[in-house]
Amino acid sequence: MKAVVVAEFGGPEVLRLVDLPDPHAGPGQIRMRVHAATVNPSDAVVRRGEAASMFDGRLVPPFRPGNEAAGVVDEIGPGAETDLKIGDRVMAFVVPFMSSGGAYAQYLVLDPRQVAIAPAGSSHAEAATIPANGLTVQQAMDLLSPTAGDWLAVTGAAGAVGGYTIQLAKAAGLQVVADAAPADEELVRSLGADRVVARGAGVAERILEAVPGGVSSLVDGALMGPEVLPAIRAGGQLVMGRRSDMPGVTPLGDHGDITVHEVFVPDYVYERNKLEALRVRAEKGELTMRVAAEYPAAQAAEAHRRLEAGGVRGRLVLIF
Repeated sequence: MKAVVVAEFGGPEVLRLVDLPDPHAGPGQIRMRVHAATVNPSDAVVRRGEAASMFDGRLVPPFRPGNEAAGVVDEIGPGAETDLKIGDRVMAFVVPFMSSGGAYAQYLVLDPRQVAIAPAGSSHAEAATIPANGLTVQQAMDLLSPTAGDWLAVTGAAGAVGGYTIQLAKAAGLQVVADAAPADEELVRSLGADRVVARGAGVAERILEAVPGGVSSLVDGALMGPEVLPAIRAGGQLVMGRRSDMPGVTPLGDHGDITVHEVFVPDYVYERNKLEALRVRAEKGELTMRVAAEYPAAQAAEAHRRLEAGGVRGRLVLIF
């Protein structure tokens, strides 16, 4: 099979398209023929080697990055407990340090709990945008357990995770204030934000102007850290877009009586019921599957360069 591997830690040029032996479904497993795999910011972090210490040596080059894929079930191993059938169009959440390897490959052998039916009418590229991004936001919402009518703020709202945060928050009955650059304001409003403030330095003050007294909770997709704390009311909650020990995260320091949650989406690797619920939301139009651009797998390095240039709205997707 064709696969994209990180040959050594470094820039996009370390990504290589290689031939690997085809894997096959063993007992209790299923295999999917991957047609699309997204390029996420976490893929660039692991490619550069910045998160190597987090995974206890489980990501040593050469390895495959990638957290989410879409394709077709083409093998079911003996004893697999699944209602999936050969030929079903599916999407899957993948963790690169697990035995399956990352999603940048033509075939993935997975536990059936990692795989759900793709939304009806979606392309493979569109379906691939749901699993990791959607489960990340679902985990954030589960940690917050917000009350309908509460105000939630979102930074990085125009991004893939930020957009899903707005939409899942609205589905939960919340009021949402979100940040946006001028060029993104219409997009962020279209995703459901009730109020939009300018992004960047001073965003906490602008959120307070929009929601006097502060918001009940805030999802910090832009990794602004301590700068957003003043926007949260006393006793409120903050969800950090990455774990505090990951690259790019600014230590919060003293956060008073604000409860801080850290999302670590690999904890949801087997939460198939939550992935199925995301499919239903997508079919109802409550989640917008945004594909920014598609690249042949052989152009993975170019896709990573585009990602790191910034300003991507939606997800870049590799096609296998």
